[in-house]
This record gives sequence, structure tokens and C-alpha cells, in this order.
Amino acid sequence: MDLSLCFMGLGSVGRELIKLIDRKRDEVQARYDLTFKIIGIATGKHGIVFDPAGIDQADALNGLQTDRAWPSTEENRLKLIRECAAASAAAATNGALVEMSPINRATGRPALDYMELALNLGMHAISANKGPIVHGYRQLRDLAKKQGKACLFEATVMDGFPLLNLYRECLPATRVTGFRGVLNSTTNLILTLMEEGKSFDEAVKHAQDIGIAETDPGNDIDGWDSSVKVCVLSNVLMDADIRPTDVDRTGIRAITLDMIKAAQLARRKWRLMCTAEWVNDRLVAKVAPEEVPANDPMFRLYGTTSAIQIRTDTLNQLTLIETAPTPAQTAFGVLADLIAAARGHF
Repeated sequence: MDLSLCFMGLGSVGRELIKLIDRKRDEVQARYDLTFKIIGIATGKHGIVFDPAGIDQADALNGLQTDRAWPSTEENRLKLIRECAAASAAAATNGALVEMSPINRATGRPALDYMELALNLGMHAISANKGPIVHGYRQLRDLAKKQGKACLFEATVMDGFPLLNLYRECLPATRVTGFRGVLNSTTNLILTLMEEGKSFDEAVKHAQDIGIAETDPGNDIDGWDSSVKVCVLSNVLMDADIRPTDVDRTGIRAITLDMIKAAQLARRKWRLMCTAEWVNDRLVAKVAPEEVPANDPMFRLYGTTSAIQIRTDTLNQLTLIETAPTPAQTAFGVLADLIAAARGHF
């Protein structure tokens, strides 16, 4: 069984995915009778390459062969998806779009367009991009069901931790009534460093220096990334239909060293908490700093570790913890989705 892949984006997660596919090649083939072939890659810097015979791993990791690359235009990105779908059909293999382009938290586009096109052309749609899931989950879900294809996005929340797969596969006849957790690694690292005595600015700079925070860290410290993740979980686990602007959002800019020290004296810690629950048939979603006591699982989260507690009507409360995620772990979430799609587990 072959699965032809079209990469939309080739950042750190995409590069780690290529390495992981190569490292797990023999194991995946032996266990699932499955092989992957990358036939299309769209990048912003190196252009767009399509080769139905397969793109060499070294070429992909070391910079695409620019002599045969198409310009990185929107028209060519859509063309790439069409060419990959046609090549997969001609070879009588399944094809999958792997959506890893930068997030647009306001609209989810153009990534949402890419996923819709792929599904309409008979490809699976796998995403590490939260934007399309926030803004188009219901239409993507319904379109995938109509086409008999997978629309999977495990890597959008808690990296490669099988949170969404747990809900989909292991919690039948279960209703999620709410959740709370720490879902942004950058802010948790910053707060941890402040607990160790660094100022807010020093902690942010350290997070930037080690590659955890962006040059403009506002997406993390102002709570936008957390709000987007709250939307994904609310829409998928709780059948809501909310957007980031529907989330009551407060970031961590106002947290001072004095507040950190006062909390420590009271055996408490500040965490940027993500919460959602149904209240009188209305979903109340919130991202805000909160002091948590020593007996709270969130108290023990160090550095980039994240956690979530899920309340259900069958198993009461589940607590899940992911320790020190990396791009390689996010890549595993994508690989797991690709294997599930190829095996028809969706």
C-alpha cells in the first residue's frame, strides 16, 4: 500500500517529518504494509517542486532543486495539489495533503482552501495547522465524510500527544462537558523562568534565544495561541462552533516578579489556563493567568510541559500530561495521522 504525499509548507515540523518517515520506513512497511512517497513540496523560500516519481529526501532537506522549482505563487500552490491528486489517481494510490503552512488565525485561509481542494479531489487532508480546524472544522468534517477520506489534525494541539485520537477512538458514547489546562509551552517556560528569578523580559529573551518563542512573542504571551487551541478543542470535543474572538482572552504581560514571589510564599504558582465549559447551553471559553495551588496537577508543570484535564459524563475527569514537546513530537502527530488515514482509521 502506497501513500503519495503533498507537503504544503516545509518548516521545522515538515523537516522533522521527513526524517521521521525515513527513520521509521522499515518499521511502518513491516507493521502496516505501507510506504510513503513525497511527490510535491511547496515552500516560500525554495519554490514549489512536483515529481510523481518521488522527491529525494536529501533534496527536500538541503533545499529543493531550484532549477526545476515553480515560483511560490498561490496559483502554483493550487496547481501542485491538483497535480499531486492526478498523479496519485494515475498510479492507483491514495494521496494525502500534509498542511503545514503558517497559521492565519483570523480566517484560516488559504490553508482551509488547500484542504477543501484536496478533499474534493479525493485526497486525505492531514493538518498541523490550527487555522483551518478553527474556521472550517464542520465543513471539512462533512466534506471528508462525503468523500470517504480522512481529515485528521492530531498535531494541532499538544503536538504529537494522541489527545484527539483518544477522544475519537477510545471514548465512545461519551460527552465532554468541559476542560482546563496549560496548552502553550512558551508561556509556561516564561513563567517557570520567572519563578527562578528572571524578569519577564529576560525570560522572554531566553525563550527566543533557544528557539521556543518567535521574534514577536505576542502570539504566545498575549494568549492568542492558547485561544486558538481552545477553539480547536471546543469545536471538536464539545461540538461548539467558536472562533478566537469568542474566547475571553488575557495574556501574561501583567504578571510581575512580585506576583510570582507572592504566589510562591502561598505555595501557589501562576499558569496561563485554558478553559471551556457548557453553562446553561452556552459555551464559556477563557484564557487567563490563574494562581494554582500545590495540589493542582498544573502546579507541577515545568518548562515547556503542558497538560489538560477533560471532564466527561462517563469517566468523570481525565488528566493528560505531555513533557517537553519538540518539533519531532509534532511530526509524530502528523505521521500517526497519515498511518491512520492509510489504514482507514478515521
